[in-house]
Amino acid sequence: MARKIVITSGKGGVGKTTVTANLGAALSVMGQRVALMDIDIGLNNLDVAMGIENRVVYDIIDVVEGRCRPKQALIQDESFSSLYIMPSSHLPDKSAISAQSVKALTERLSQSFDYILLDCPAGIDIGFHRAVTAADEAIVVTTPHISSIRDADKVLTLLNTYELVNINVVVNRARGDLIASGEMLSPLEISDLLKRKLSGVIPESDEVTKNLSFGRLLGGGEIRECFLTLAENIHKGTRKIYDCTHKYRGILGAIKRSIKKRI
Repeated sequence: MARKIVITSGKGGVGKTTVTANLGAALSVMGQRVALMDIDIGLNNLDVAMGIENRVVYDIIDVVEGRCRPKQALIQDESFSSLYIMPSSHLPDKSAISAQSVKALTERLSQSFDYILLDCPAGIDIGFHRAVTAADEAIVVTTPHISSIRDADKVLTLLNTYELVNINVVVNRARGDLIASGEMLSPLEISDLLKRKLSGVIPESDEVTKNLSFGRLLGGGEIRECFLTLAENIHKGTRKIYDCTHKYRGILGAIKRSIKKRI
C-alpha cells in the first residue's frame, strides 16, 4: 500500500509544485515507485513542471468519469523510470470531481505504488479539502516570509482537524546569504514559530527556475542534495536539514554576501 501525501500551503507561489515534482524524482532515485497526482483542477501546471504537457492524452477527470483506466492516464517520466504522473484537467469546471472520487482513485493506485504525492491547489477552499481527504500524510510548504509563514500556520491548524498520520513542514526558497546576515528568518526560527520540526530546507536557486523551464528535475549540486535529503527524511523519518548558510560564513562568506547584494 502506498503512502499518500498531500503537498499543500496557505498561499500560491511558494513552490508546492516544484517540491512535489522534485521530491517525487528523489524518491524514485531511492528506488521507490512514485505517482504524482495534480489535484489543481483548471489551474494545473504539474505537467509543465515535469515537461510532459505534450504527452497528455487523458487526465484525472477522464479517469473519474470512466473514459479511461488509471493506467491509461498515467505518464511515465522519461528520466526516472519508477516515476509516473497523473495530469489534471485544464477545464475550469471543478465540480466534475469530488473529494470522494479523488480518494477512491488514490486507493486504486496505492496497490501499484510506494508513494502517491498529491499536488494541492493553493488556498483552503474545496480544492484543499478534495486533496487532503485523499491523503494520509501532509507536507506544508512555506517560504521564510512572514505572510507565507502565517498562512502555513493557518493550514497546519486546519490539517489538525483531519486524521493524518504525519504532518511535515518544508521551507522553500531560503536565502543562505540573508539568513547568515540576520536579514531573513532562519529555518530554526520558522520551526519555532510554527511549532513544528522541519523535514527539509530548499535554498533559493536559479538552477530550480532553469530546470523548470526545460522540464528537468533534481539537476545537480546543492539542489539535488537538498531534495535527496528531504526524500530520505520523509522515507526514513530522519531530520537531516541542509544548511544553506554554510557558504556564507567566515571571511570568504562575508565577501560572497557582499557580492550577492550588489548583483
